[in-house]
Amino acid sequence: MIGIDIVSIDRIKNMYEKFGRKAYERFLKDEEIELIKRFETAAGFWAAKEAASKAIGTGIGKECSFHDIKIKKSKKGAPKLKYSKALRKKYNIKKTSLSITHDKGVAIAAVYNLIK
Repeated sequence: MIGIDIVSIDRIKNMYEKFGRKAYERFLKDEEIELIKRFETAAGFWAAKEAASKAIGTGIGKECSFHDIKIKKSKKGAPKLKYSKALRKKYNIKKTSLSITHDKGVAIAAVYNLIK
């Protein structure tokens, strides 16, 4: 399945300016927050997690929270996404691909899941 999401970078920036680190803690784990150097990256991570939840057909909510999805970077800096073991098993996810881009005030992410 495929999921896609778009988010305003200013939305994430304003959230951070109002709530500080707690804004990031709402949707990121500590090791993910360490990867954030710019608001564009944070917005891309938000979009990636939203897209990932849509790719399993639930959206963020009761069945899938932001913290059920983890984002890392490869050695070359490419984003990588991993679902919790419970979600991978429940939705038969074999492999996941993630792409994030940002330009002109928005961040967009697309996620593709290969299902067993």
